[in-house]
Amino acid sequence: MASEDANSNSHLDQSGQLPFVVAITGASGAIYGMRLVQFLMEVNQPVDLLMSKAALRVVKEEHDLVFGEDFKAGLLKHLELPDTVPLRTHSLTDYGASVASGSYRTRGMAVVPCSLGTLGAIASGLTENLIHRAAAVTLKERRTLLILVREMPFGLIQLRNMVTLSEAGAVVACASPGFYHRPQSVDDQIDFVVGRVLDQFGFDNRLFKRWKEDSRPIYQASKKS
Repeated sequence: MASEDANSNSHLDQSGQLPFVVAITGASGAIYGMRLVQFLMEVNQPVDLLMSKAALRVVKEEHDLVFGEDFKAGLLKHLELPDTVPLRTHSLTDYGASVASGSYRTRGMAVVPCSLGTLGAIASGLTENLIHRAAAVTLKERRTLLILVREMPFGLIQLRNMVTLSEAGAVVACASPGFYHRPQSVDDQIDFVVGRVLDQFGFDNRLFKRWKEDSRPIYQASKKS
């Protein structure tokens, strides 16, 4: 996957918004990351997207999707988004990419979903690819970093890694949808998790019925799982 903006020095888009970094790694549940990107594009939030090879394998296994050489075009087609949306993609081997530098300002970073391997690398301070580096930059710049783990159960090593990241300032979340919103579909459960991720960064959303709300969500974007 080639980087689109290795030479770009622009932090703000034309609307004056800081970009948001999304990483999709090789844990089951890539749909959470894709739905997150879809929502952010629908509200015109600029996104820098990082997707690992393992995540591409998960997408193939779970959704029969193969994006081909033009990853961005394939993803936008699947998410039913126009090619004019503010999405930039990066190669994980491009250490000259914008997100590799702390001077590139962002709203934060979400790793959705976060594999246990990525969890361990970030907790250990390793920077073996651009996802690890971008996460390390987010932490050192005191920006919000969220990791969404999905696997269960957790071993002692994974639990310690989560504590390490929490102590370093990261938000550790699990892909654990609730049921009090009376979900009617798998999409409802996906939106519950994605909505809670968005909450951690202050993105206004009505993707799910919140506790004690009387009505179903009024926000109904196009969804494709």
